Amino acid sequence: MSKVPVSKLPMVGVLFWTIKIVATTLGESVSNFVSMAPLNLGYSTGAIIFLVVFALTLTVQLKVDRFRPVVFWSVILTTSIVGTAMSDFMNRSAGLGYAGGAFVLTTLLVIVLIGWRVTGQTMDVERIATTKGEVLYWTATLVSNTLGTSSGDFLSDGLGIGFRDAALLLSGAMLLILAAHYLTRISGTVLFWAAYVLTRPLGAVAENAVEKPVAKGGLGVGTTITSAALLAVLVVLVGYQQLTHRRQSRTEDTASPTGGQYDQQSSAHDPARG
Repeated sequence: MSKVPVSKLPMVGVLFWTIKIVATTLGESVSNFVSMAPLNLGYSTGAIIFLVVFALTLTVQLKVDRFRPVVFWSVILTTSIVGTAMSDFMNRSAGLGYAGGAFVLTTLLVIVLIGWRVTGQTMDVERIATTKGEVLYWTATLVSNTLGTSSGDFLSDGLGIGFRDAALLLSGAMLLILAAHYLTRISGTVLFWAAYVLTRPLGAVAENAVEKPVAKGGLGVGTTITSAALLAVLVVLVGYQQLTHRRQSRTEDTASPTGGQYDQQSSAHDPARG
């Protein structure tokens, strides 16, 4: 029986969440590397550069015919990089402040998700199989990754709890979402998007806790070393997924008279599945 991909997005499990956190954390570090030290190009210049790179990677993602790990995670990474630069520009250069930026971006994300819901397109990322649905997914991803920087900065700096305490707080929130998945009947899609949004500020504050100088509450490792280490980890993880990607995305049996059933490699949407 012939098989065709149902979704160009990966199945959600332990590997997905691990790569998502690493990629978004790396995005924070790369953006700081270019916009601040050591290149010091500025937030607006960094945002323009990264918007172009994001547009290029997204174009490739929309053109591929199936899940391609390198392409998919390249888009995730670029949304995180450009999101960091845009958030920093809004909060610092444009003067919105951490609280103001977080409020504006939270409102925008809610609008995007409601608009997505109204379109009737599935919000279960494992079953997104249309270009319209994919565009909505990447729009929500870009906004959520931009929000992640603002909300992470708001927690650590705006509320003054520091990078490490903010990371612990967000890790606790992620554990609560995991518990809700197993212990409650809350929609898996709702829990997915809650966790999806939280991974970004978690990555932001974790990166800052490692990169920033000791005087600012970090470990003083620096942007260059932090970026290089995260990139190495990301390459290994995406390389592994590349080798196993046939088991990492849904397929549908085209021979079925009713449109097919998912094959044995696919299972019900599960945010915690490995």
